[in-house]
Amino acid sequence: MKTSIQKTLLAVAVSSAALLTSAPSFAELSANVSVTNNYIWRGLTQTTNDAAVQGGIDYADESGFYAGTWVSNVNYGADDVYSYEHDLYFGFSGEAEGFTYDVGYLYYNYDSVAEFDFGEVYGTIGYEGFSASLYLLANTEADEGEGQDFGFAQASYLSLDYAMPVASGAELGLHVGYHQGDFAEAFNGVPDGYADWAVSIAKDGFSFAITGTDLDDTGADAFDNDSIKFVVAYGVDFEL
Repeated sequence: MKTSIQKTLLAVAVSSAALLTSAPSFAELSANVSVTNNYIWRGLTQTTNDAAVQGGIDYADESGFYAGTWVSNVNYGADDVYSYEHDLYFGFSGEAEGFTYDVGYLYYNYDSVAEFDFGEVYGTIGYEGFSASLYLLANTEADEGEGQDFGFAQASYLSLDYAMPVASGAELGLHVGYHQGDFAEAFNGVPDGYADWAVSIAKDGFSFAITGTDLDDTGADAFDNDSIKFVVAYGVDFEL
């Protein structure tokens, strides 16, 4: 999703909360399209290390309210089976005395392969290039027969980010995050509680990132989530 709370910088690895800006001065409708060699979410591949094509549509009002939708192909190990992720989100963002803020709700919708749909509430506060974000599990919808019910805040993700301009108009991004909770373990298939990190560079729609986690090979080696990954992406935004 291409908003101030998009999961990744062009689906690379760095939370764009670090890039939070104030609300636009007028209502606008925009769209975005991107391609990446690996869709990384919170340090974990969502495509078994394969490429992804992604895109979305966003509405932003001068009041600070925004809403949008975003879609990507995903693969959780089912060979030759098409799977998708479709996100819906809305929130409110703005700026006060040099600080930026963003609060909202994000719903992750998948096909039956993923077994879970779920929603999160989130909040971000930023100052200059720094930002801190907290995502809390709000609700889950498991396939019938899963027998797993997760309540509010039974998973959380804390993200700390920094973005700064560098030479020739490029932007350097630094990110660390920590994902934990019962639902985090059930959905990701990795031990409860892990950290992820990323370093990225972006310019003119192109981005390159190095990302990794502190996972060992226990529960993570199926998708090689314990190794360092190199991610290249390109994306464009345009008004509608």
